[in-house]
Amino acid sequence: MISSKHPFWLVGFRPFFSLACLAGLSLPILWILVLKGVLPAPNAAFSPTQWHAHEMFYGFGWAVLGGFLLTSTKNWVNVRGYHGGVLIYLTAAWLVERLVIAFGGHLPAVLFWLGSQLFLISIVALLLATLIRHRHTDGYRRDNLFFLLILPTFGLAKILILLPDSFHLGWTMTLGLFRVAFLVMLERTLTQFMKSIFKVDILRHPLLDNSIKVLGILLVAAAFVPPAIAAAFSLLLATLLLIRFAFWHPLKAFSRLDVGIMYLGYLAITGQLLIEASSLAFNIAWVGSVGVHVFTFGAMGLVIPAMMIRIANGHTGRKVAFGAYEKTVLWIMILAFALRLIGPQLAPGIYLRWLDMAATCWFVAFLLLGWRFIPYFYRPRIDGKEH
Repeated sequence: MISSKHPFWLVGFRPFFSLACLAGLSLPILWILVLKGVLPAPNAAFSPTQWHAHEMFYGFGWAVLGGFLLTSTKNWVNVRGYHGGVLIYLTAAWLVERLVIAFGGHLPAVLFWLGSQLFLISIVALLLATLIRHRHTDGYRRDNLFFLLILPTFGLAKILILLPDSFHLGWTMTLGLFRVAFLVMLERTLTQFMKSIFKVDILRHPLLDNSIKVLGILLVAAAFVPPAIAAAFSLLLATLLLIRFAFWHPLKAFSRLDVGIMYLGYLAITGQLLIEASSLAFNIAWVGSVGVHVFTFGAMGLVIPAMMIRIANGHTGRKVAFGAYEKTVLWIMILAFALRLIGPQLAPGIYLRWLDMAATCWFVAFLLLGWRFIPYFYRPRIDGKEH
């Protein structure tokens, strides 16, 4: 497999979706064990909570986002895409980052920051190079301007999330950046899915779509502005999302689990905005940092497995189908969302038990994903195409 010509290194989703499966099944369980004191906290200058947030966003989240963008950008601009030695390097950088974040507390500052930033700097530079160099053949050139804005900003958010006095700024920026990425991806993919599956066109109006994305960009800086302004922008964005949702044929979408779960992710983004707006405006207290976890368990936890299944099948030459096995994974992730977000509000006295069960769901779901799809990534496409 180490050979740069091995099928594993043909295209970005193969190694990075494999890493995402491993991160998805292990990181929530590790966090619970650290939280309960069963395992020692990471040997670092930052807190265990900072480690957890960083790893879920920049370990798990960026394994998925990196795999998706490395695969999609080549299709958007019609080029071969990064493969072989470049993917080996990026995979090694991702693995080094995990080690440095967990065990690099006593490293010299220069080595720590180099090891913890190398992967993100490298992959963002490569993605930007693709989008900028081949912009004239980019079929989504206007939409991809938003990726050109958010991708470099991840670097600043990543630094802030690890500094002791700027954690709130860092995770708020990071969530905002992922929110923009998900809004762009959902807008693009759901248009295609609804057209191909149900033969319907969902509402796409440039003014509405661009207003949504611009508000998303502005909310990346929500922690830097007065709470009333952040709340107003969050409420406005949620309202626009709900208006658009009403014209996206939700009843048709919910008739199929594989599409309906994407719509649930869309609603989770909307719900997160409403929760944040109400918390900022009225100081409403929720059990268990609901705002951020509606996004991580809702948008990320529900959308990511469905997208991984589609890409893993379609880009290995297989039929994009959701059988009983794949649907089981999706139902497990829906259960994880309910256990993590609804359970603690109903019975806060057993809060840690809810976390145990939700983390177990992630373990089982991503174990099933890895068991099914990682072997696919080790083999050539079954339709005879190269990549």
